[in-house]
Amino acid sequence: MPVKRWFAFYAEHFDTVEINNSFYRLPKAETFDAWRDQAPPGFCYTVKANRFLTQAKKLKDCAEPLDRMMTPVRHLGDALGPILYQLPPRFRINLDRLESFLRLLPTDVVNIFEFREASWYTEETLALLDRYGAAFCVHDMPGLASPRWSSGPAAYVRFHGGVGKYWGRYRDEALLGWADWMIGQARSGRAVWGYFNNDVEAHAIHDAQTLKAMLRQAER
Repeated sequence: MPVKRWFAFYAEHFDTVEINNSFYRLPKAETFDAWRDQAPPGFCYTVKANRFLTQAKKLKDCAEPLDRMMTPVRHLGDALGPILYQLPPRFRINLDRLESFLRLLPTDVVNIFEFREASWYTEETLALLDRYGAAFCVHDMPGLASPRWSSGPAAYVRFHGGVGKYWGRYRDEALLGWADWMIGQARSGRAVWGYFNNDVEAHAIHDAQTLKAMLRQAER
């Protein structure tokens, strides 16, 4: 299949994708324009926030760089889904810093926070996110899984490997458990988002299709 057909083929099977390269280098507005124009109706992109905000600045004094990021990102228009902010593993809980950052965020998009340091896993963190309408990102990674929590208007799950970090197929039993949780979140009124890490052996495709089928079966 020609490379230029890859996205169209993907969009025939899935209605969302998480953009990861924006974490390392923010694409130009023209790139977001092209992504918007190629998306079929109803397709949404999650954009991973640039690491300058989360890794370098660690959420401190971010008004200008946040605006600089959001200006091109908004070129996605109706195809813009959540914005994912992934905090670094050695960044311990700092609720004052988090709240100052939350105050800066646009309220017309869903803001997702992924914490990679266990000190953040507190009821106070969850309550703060909820107060500002932000969502908690659940990440499923062997040896480094987060609590299966939710906050704000969305439930968001990142699947990082069924056997080891970034590799291995998920067992059906594990996916059934996730399907039950996601259905419960949807029934509580939250939008539900789930993404599988694009592993080298392409297990993500199988796992995503399996989970999607389970969710559809439960809707019947």
